[in-house]
Amino acid sequence: MSVIWVHTARAQDTQPLPAHVIDAFGTPPDVPEGPLPENVAAAVRAIVVDGVANSTWGRDQTIALGEIAASGDPRLAWIISDLMRFGSGSQLAAKLTGAASDLLGKEIGPRNHWGVTTDHLIAWRIPAPPDYLDAKRTIFTSIVPGWERIFVEGDIDWRLVSWGGVLIDDRPYDTTDDACNCIPAADNPEVSSAEDATWLKDDDIVFGIEVNGEARAYPRRIMEVREMVNDTLGGRDLGIPYCTLCGAAQAYFTDRMPAGVDRPVLRTSGLLIRSNKVMYDITTYSVFDTFLGKAVTGPLAEKGVQLEQASVVTSTWGAWKEAHPETTVLVEALALGRDFDFRNGRDADGPIFPVGDVDPRLPVHEDIIGVVAASGTPVAFPRSTAFVALKAGREVTFENVRLTLDAGGIKAVDATGADLGSHQAFWFAWSQFHPGTALWQG
Repeated sequence: MSVIWVHTARAQDTQPLPAHVIDAFGTPPDVPEGPLPENVAAAVRAIVVDGVANSTWGRDQTIALGEIAASGDPRLAWIISDLMRFGSGSQLAAKLTGAASDLLGKEIGPRNHWGVTTDHLIAWRIPAPPDYLDAKRTIFTSIVPGWERIFVEGDIDWRLVSWGGVLIDDRPYDTTDDACNCIPAADNPEVSSAEDATWLKDDDIVFGIEVNGEARAYPRRIMEVREMVNDTLGGRDLGIPYCTLCGAAQAYFTDRMPAGVDRPVLRTSGLLIRSNKVMYDITTYSVFDTFLGKAVTGPLAEKGVQLEQASVVTSTWGAWKEAHPETTVLVEALALGRDFDFRNGRDADGPIFPVGDVDPRLPVHEDIIGVVAASGTPVAFPRSTAFVALKAGREVTFENVRLTLDAGGIKAVDATGADLGSHQAFWFAWSQFHPGTALWQG
């Protein structure tokens, strides 16, 4: 396989670019290292501090943008990308697009200029410019109040963080009924018996969770609206994020924390990383890697908090309640009168936010069952192939992982039948957060 090397200031990015990246995005520009020249640093301050923070864009900012574009430093395209995300007006958009084209040495078309620019930056692994977090914090917090405690140093790649178009859910714990201009998490949601859930049809998609023999269904219709539930099941506390963009419902145990750590109460920040929602703990404002369950900023990161995952079975209501007749299910009122189907509507043609390059071994929206083996190796099982194999009585295994049919869906267990914390997701998401993942192919 042919590769091209990209030498940058970030050690983890000094890796060969795969051939599929070059085929899709072309050859990346040369990237300088070290501090910015003073005139360029002053130009950055002019557009970020004077332009964005003070809500002005005039002649001085236009001149500064031209100086940035003329610098030939592709690292500065990250700041241009952030400005593109929030910029309004066709004239400003054209100026920013021109600057990005100059910096990247590639013509950025007028359509989806932010997405195209960001996809190239991610795929080419262009490093961030000096003092990038300070600039990004200024841009983002001037637009959305409430992010001041989110944009802090930590084990997080701030280049990849973008705005999902919604505000932060910063409501205190157990305020489910409080309105917000955000994606509203549900805390301690009301549930009913299966018998009383007459509003659900048998072919409706649900996310099923079983803990210590207690089963509960979380209808996709509700999770598309809420995207985050803090619940208690089988005597264990859970945080349950659902990323509509990634087709991934996950369940994390949020009890049995290290000494001195209260239960994390998970909320949606309104931010994304490569089209995956960024969740945080409302108590400490610690940010979590949603896909990995690892605290990456704040007090919980300092404590090394890593959430244990429980399996989520994606199934239909009819199959789930047949297998678990004593199941409870969230009540219809939690859907807030809405009935979205993002998977088959908004997201039907692929990711709608920048993701950069995608591992080409599977289509971007292929459903996989993902789990991490005992060796630490992540493995993805194409759901349709695995389902056919299991229905035919074949074993589907990888190291200590064994897939089994469960209530119309699939979950991963070990040789003793113990839950290994698997879930379903789109391939693009699993492969991005588990780069180099093993792929079971039957």
